[in-house]
Amino acid sequence: MSTSTLKHTGHTEGVHRPGRWLALSVLVLAVLLVAVDATVLGLATPFLSEDLKPSGTQLLWIGDVYSFVIAGLLVSMGSLGDRIGRKKLLLIGATAFGAVSVLNAYATSPEMMIVARALLGVAGATLMPSTLALIRNLFHDPRERSLAIGIWGAMASAGAAVGPVVGGFLLEHFWWGSVFLINLPVMAVLVLVGVKLIPESKNPNPGPWDLPSVGLSLVGVIAVVYAIKELASHGLTFDAGLAALAGAAALTWFVRRQLTLPAPLLDMRLFRNRGFSGAVLADLLTILGLSGLVFFLSQFFQLVQGRQPLEAGLAELPAAIGAVTAGLVAGLVARRFSVRSVVAGGLAAVGLSLAVLTTIDGTTGYPLLGASLLVVGVGAGFAFTVTADVILSSVPKEQAGSASAVSETAYELGAALGIAVLGSIVTGVYRDFATPAGVPSDIASAAHESLGGAVEASGALAPDTATALVSAAQLAFVDGLRIAAGVGAAVLLAASVAAWFLLRGQKLEDGVEH
Repeated sequence: MSTSTLKHTGHTEGVHRPGRWLALSVLVLAVLLVAVDATVLGLATPFLSEDLKPSGTQLLWIGDVYSFVIAGLLVSMGSLGDRIGRKKLLLIGATAFGAVSVLNAYATSPEMMIVARALLGVAGATLMPSTLALIRNLFHDPRERSLAIGIWGAMASAGAAVGPVVGGFLLEHFWWGSVFLINLPVMAVLVLVGVKLIPESKNPNPGPWDLPSVGLSLVGVIAVVYAIKELASHGLTFDAGLAALAGAAALTWFVRRQLTLPAPLLDMRLFRNRGFSGAVLADLLTILGLSGLVFFLSQFFQLVQGRQPLEAGLAELPAAIGAVTAGLVAGLVARRFSVRSVVAGGLAAVGLSLAVLTTIDGTTGYPLLGASLLVVGVGAGFAFTVTADVILSSVPKEQAGSASAVSETAYELGAALGIAVLGSIVTGVYRDFATPAGVPSDIASAAHESLGGAVEASGALAPDTATALVSAAQLAFVDGLRIAAGVGAAVLLAASVAAWFLLRGQKLEDGVEH
């Protein structure tokens, strides 16, 4: 909370603000919806493929351009919220999110869908940084704040896992565009209730909003993520190398500029704090594992095991249950044991669950898959919630917006990279499968774009040839999924070891702030 606001509220009300829990419930609605929108598309992919007929590359862009744009703009929007007011930015963002959702629902071409998803990302970027910073403003007792962040973290993690359930229900009863229209009533509630309940907060001396820094952070993040996507899909190409160089140059320029500005968009000195840096890294990799897993198992359950959308969504529910349960008790557990044991243990749990998935095939029973998802959810809930608490409590209150933006940039970048990197591995392996004899070249070409494309294209073939084509495609998809799970497991287990050292001596606050 800003010093000027503290003067007006007085100490007691500052510690226990009336209506704070109700205000929190409105804030987590925004987080839940932004997280749901990151994964709800996973189940809709086969239907969207049939309707819009995107290429494999367009399909990946539809899946992750939303997260790319959010990741690229979060730091800028967190800084903007510090300047114009976090409540104001939240309400503007909620209104825009609802309006752009309609554009997504009625997209008529792959190109229009990619643009609509990108615009939804712009709106989403205005919502996310405001929520954590406003929680810091609402809750001044560290234990209460830990619980509030636990609820926030549970909704962020659960949103990624609830997306498929919501999507599955809607897809069984309506067309694929309905997965976007659910945003409208939720955003309406957020705006109407938020106007009354959420207190305004901003930095009392913010300085100007630096537009060149905004452009550099957006270009840098998107170019680097694009380069990683291209490298994973096609190896070292000219495009990938050029994007990597451009992204690295933009981010280097961004960092140098922040160090010279009197009022930077992001205070880079925050990263000198070992606990802060370790928490950000753990944050990013936790979500990378969770979102990558949820995105691909959505397609595995439907297109390989033949489940209906709602059944496939419900099959992923253990991840949400684990994330919510762990998120709510994460603060207590971290105080009872230690921050580093909870975060490192959470990362290890996600890594080991991904390692288990290297053993699956098309006939793998649900108990193994469900147990893996539950453990991923618990691990993500612990790691993500405690790191968010560490990030917020390791900076002064007036820098809450910047710290929140860093935390959520890590979240969104993790979601984008989970789908991009692991997805590109799956796609790269999948495209190499041998086409059965007797399949015309145009159908073979469509089948090699995506598994959904193979299932749809097989409809034009004789039954025996169609079965052979789909079986070959499913085998290739599962091979790719196993390799991607192995890569994800190695990254998460290495991150667990790194977190153990980086978070040494880190503690959550106790008692009441004065």
